[in-house]
Amino acid sequence: MKKRVPPRSSPSRAASGTWKVQAVLLALAMGAAAGAQAAPVIEKLVIIQNGETVGTVTGVTDGASVSVDYYVDDNGRGPKHKETLTIGAGGIPTRWTVAGTSLMGGGVNESFTWEGGQASWISQADKGTVPAAKAPLYVVNDDSPWALGVYARALLKAPGNSLPLLPAGSMRLVKVKATTLGQGKDAVPLTLYRIEGVNLAPDYVLLDKAGRLFATFGGHELTIRQGHEKESHAIQALGTEAERTLARDRQKMLAHRYSQPVRIRNVHVFDPRTGTLGGLSTVIVLRDRITAVLPAEQDGSPVDDQVIVDGQGGTLLPGLHDMHSHTTLNSGLFYLAAGVTETRDMGNDNAFLQDLMPRIEAGELAGPRITPNGFLEGRSPYSARYGIIPETVADAVKAVDWYADRGYFQIKIYNSMTPDWVRPIADEAHKRGMTVTGHVPAFDTPDRCIRDGYSEITHINQLMLGWLLKPEEDTRTPLRLTAMARAADLDLNSAPVQATVNLMEEGHIAHDPTAVILERLMLSRAGATPPGDVDYLDNMPIGYQRYRKRTFVPLKSPADDQAYVKAFAKVLATLKLLHDKGIRLLPGTDDVTGFTVHREMELYTLAGISPAEVLRLSTLSPEEYMGHGDLGTVERGKLADLVLIAGDPTRDIRAVKKPRLVMKGGAIYYPSEIYQSLSIKPFADAPPVTAPKADAGPGDSLGAPGLFGGGHDDDMGD
Repeated sequence: MKKRVPPRSSPSRAASGTWKVQAVLLALAMGAAAGAQAAPVIEKLVIIQNGETVGTVTGVTDGASVSVDYYVDDNGRGPKHKETLTIGAGGIPTRWTVAGTSLMGGGVNESFTWEGGQASWISQADKGTVPAAKAPLYVVNDDSPWALGVYARALLKAPGNSLPLLPAGSMRLVKVKATTLGQGKDAVPLTLYRIEGVNLAPDYVLLDKAGRLFATFGGHELTIRQGHEKESHAIQALGTEAERTLARDRQKMLAHRYSQPVRIRNVHVFDPRTGTLGGLSTVIVLRDRITAVLPAEQDGSPVDDQVIVDGQGGTLLPGLHDMHSHTTLNSGLFYLAAGVTETRDMGNDNAFLQDLMPRIEAGELAGPRITPNGFLEGRSPYSARYGIIPETVADAVKAVDWYADRGYFQIKIYNSMTPDWVRPIADEAHKRGMTVTGHVPAFDTPDRCIRDGYSEITHINQLMLGWLLKPEEDTRTPLRLTAMARAADLDLNSAPVQATVNLMEEGHIAHDPTAVILERLMLSRAGATPPGDVDYLDNMPIGYQRYRKRTFVPLKSPADDQAYVKAFAKVLATLKLLHDKGIRLLPGTDDVTGFTVHREMELYTLAGISPAEVLRLSTLSPEEYMGHGDLGTVERGKLADLVLIAGDPTRDIRAVKKPRLVMKGGAIYYPSEIYQSLSIKPFADAPPVTAPKADAGPGDSLGAPGLFGGGHDDDMGD
């Protein structure tokens, strides 16, 4: 018998009224919740460089819309712009605009849009429209630290934590570790990630549990959530550990060491003393010393217990130098791949450099030999955040002693230093066996700096501004760069120019021009490859390629453009004048990639200095200047800092841009391997190498190139 189900009764009027009240209350509650959820979220981060705040990043998120205010004022420079974003599916922006100014005040007006199955963008570097079924991850050209948080969140949702990029390339997110910063109620659980594939060095981000950006870091700069500045040291330590681990792993993979002699055959050895290439020779190295340099005809007997490198008729040079570097943890491999085996560090975080140098010397980390200079800056709103900023002249003298006690080569003085302090600083430096170099402090002149104790002037603009500026003009601002446009009409035969040059000649004052940086600042134009980057930029990661294609200086008219072009021609003419007067030029870059070392050398030849002389200036001359007798030539008994290239740089200096093998500190490096590990397309193959089986070590691939597929497998031996 079917069970009867009583009919559903209709609600009573009272019950109905109660239900309506509940519905209204529920709707109100939901509306309140929705309103609370829709309230904008404000996130503010501060930018810290060497312990001092130099800028801010403020993000306001309102649903899918985000606005960002980015402001940096560091030593009178820094980007200042506003961004707007619309976040779509997968955390990928469908709109992104940036408007304001870049590092040196050049205009920024960048935009990206995805709609209707098309992605369109325009930036300083490029523009385009491509079909796209879904929004691609666009890499912002003029970005801010906020962008790293956007990228990280999008990559976290992507398969394999990797995404193709617009306009080109790909980006990958690597989880480094989970950590907690702070104590008790202030404790914040975080995850550290590394972003790879876009820039020359990886970017690091810390995200909280909600995926919000807590910090970014790299080099000596840190961006951290406001209110947590006390954790900056812990984050810097975390970043240093992560970067050092990566650098240590790369050194293990890329440094090839042997207990047996390395015999480099079929090479022409460059002699910087005579500026000539010898006939075919063999150079033998045991660990880090040259044991023989033989004519090829004396190297006829078979050798089966040594590492054999076939130089294939190329040129073997002493290692190149960058006499104006600011070392980073990532700079070492870039320098070695470019054939740079020694640098002069012109200012750094002192604790960082003191920790790094012995690690490089011990072979734990890759890098050139470093000769450090002690950085002294004056206190002002424009102070650089390096080295030591003394509060009194007595403090400045004590700082000189601090550097001297640690074996620093020189004292470097910077923009904000009080001019009247230069002489007592120089006097103390001279007492301690050091010389003085640096910028010309604001409201000072090159002539007075020389009379007060400088032995060298740094940056050719710092020298030339003495002939271009009025006494009251302030070089602590970007004027020290933009005022170089006035050099277009400079008469190098004028009395002020000749007086300074004669003073330099009489006092044997050296000059570190860093002309390559002036070229970048003065001649870089949006959408175009700068002249100094033509030979290598296409091989670089997409983020770096696009960063280089921008206008750094404000250009209000075509006349401004032409003024900078003419002014840079006058820079080259000044280089030639100084060289002809016997002023020692010290090739430096104010950069850390090595590529700019090659361009600095090339600029000297464009100024009219012979390639052979430029090679001397880049190899032996710096060693003489710094008093290093063990380096600078390829001779028996000297340290084996060597560079093998295919062409003849005495005929075309551009041959130095494609090293095939570099030796430093008893290790062999193959630039082709290094570049592949750094997401850079190699410029030259490694030479054929044969190593004895018994000499192969762990991970050494029998000591031959090819770790990343860039070597010659047929020469490896089985």
